[in-house]
Amino acid sequence: MLENQNIFITGGAGFIASKLIELLIDKNQITIFDNFHRNTLASKKDLLEHPNLKIVQGTVLDIDQLRSSIQGHQYVVHAAAIAGIDTVIKAPVHTMRVNMIGTANVLQVAQEKGVSGRFIDFSTSEVFGSMAFRAIESNNTVMGAAGEARWTYAVSKLAGEHLTHAYFKEFDLPTVTLRPFNIYGVGQTGEGAINNFIRKALKNEDLEIYGDGNQIRAWCYVDDFVDCLSKCLVNEKAIGESFNVGNAKAVITITGLAHLVCRTLNSKSKIVYKPSLSADIELRIPSVEKSKDVLGFTASIDLEEGIQKTAEWLEKNQGA
Repeated sequence: MLENQNIFITGGAGFIASKLIELLIDKNQITIFDNFHRNTLASKKDLLEHPNLKIVQGTVLDIDQLRSSIQGHQYVVHAAAIAGIDTVIKAPVHTMRVNMIGTANVLQVAQEKGVSGRFIDFSTSEVFGSMAFRAIESNNTVMGAAGEARWTYAVSKLAGEHLTHAYFKEFDLPTVTLRPFNIYGVGQTGEGAINNFIRKALKNEDLEIYGDGNQIRAWCYVDDFVDCLSKCLVNEKAIGESFNVGNAKAVITITGLAHLVCRTLNSKSKIVYKPSLSADIELRIPSVEKSKDVLGFTASIDLEEGIQKTAEWLEKNQGA
């Protein structure tokens, strides 16, 4: 676990980043850099008032502001991105700019300022395309047709991933790339199937599924993801590598997930089907052997437990 370090987190007010901050804040100095479009920290007063936290409101598209803000930090976690299929469809140009140019800016400044500890880049499981069964890190990445909204996000994140590796190879920037597989859990803001299902199930509202519901996913609870991320910050073997991060045992169809949420929460919600918004991911299950062998990481929270934890948090903090 990191101690006595200066850590710079883009997208630091977001879902995953806020959980990492909770883990590290007591023994490190942390600067979050965020435009606060999604603000998970709003409900976490203890973090906002913590003496080890510094807040900078800004955008990764502003390279000059990044230069002045990253100065003096040994570790950079780059979590800022446009995500969520609804958002991507509405703003594909902004998605590409933030995810590609923004990542290029953060990498350039990290290299200029001599970041020597670690640079963590968030990619996505969607780089494996619409069919990924036990996908390993070295599998070919697959893109859909140009012009299909779904792939705007995946292409932009893959470009950032390639650039991250290039900075490692050309400049010895100590980079690590993480490919999250369907992360959910306490504190999630914005879009997300489990989050949406739980919110509606608590109110006994209809659970809406886009497509036929046979899409298969592996779901990873956020605490497990952050555990893996924290290992990447300290394990020298992680440098220059990409890792799938997920729970290969928490596999279920979207329809099955909706039924599980209703069963776990004793909800009377009905399941309704709607036409797909765009091309969909039919099968997404990772191989997690590399993260186990290199990092000693294995996800431990099963799906039903994760749903219950998330629902309890939502009831307490958001109301039913």
